Amino acid sequence: METISMKIDKDILHKVDSSLKEFNFNTRTEFIRAAMRNELERLERKKLLKKLAALRGSVKRKTTDADRRKIREEAFEDLIREKGWLE
Repeated sequence: METISMKIDKDILHKVDSSLKEFNFNTRTEFIRAAMRNELERLERKKLLKKLAALRGSVKRKTTDADRRKIREEAFEDLIREKGWLE
C-alpha cells in the first residue's frame, strides 16, 4: 500500500467522523478506502451502461409478439417436462 496525504474540509471530516460508528468503520482510513472503492465501482457501472446504451438497437433482428409468445410456450413446455408435472 502507498500512503497519500490529502486535505479535507472540516465539515466533511465531521460527517465522516460521525458516520464511523453508525456504519461500523474502525478508522477514517477504512471509511475513505470504502468510499473510494464504491466510487470506482459506480464509475465502472456507468462506463458499462454507456457501452450497453451504445449497443441498443444494434441488433438487426426484431422480435415480434408472436416470437415472444412461441418462446414462452416452449419454455413452459420444457419446464413441465423437466419437473415431470404431466407424468
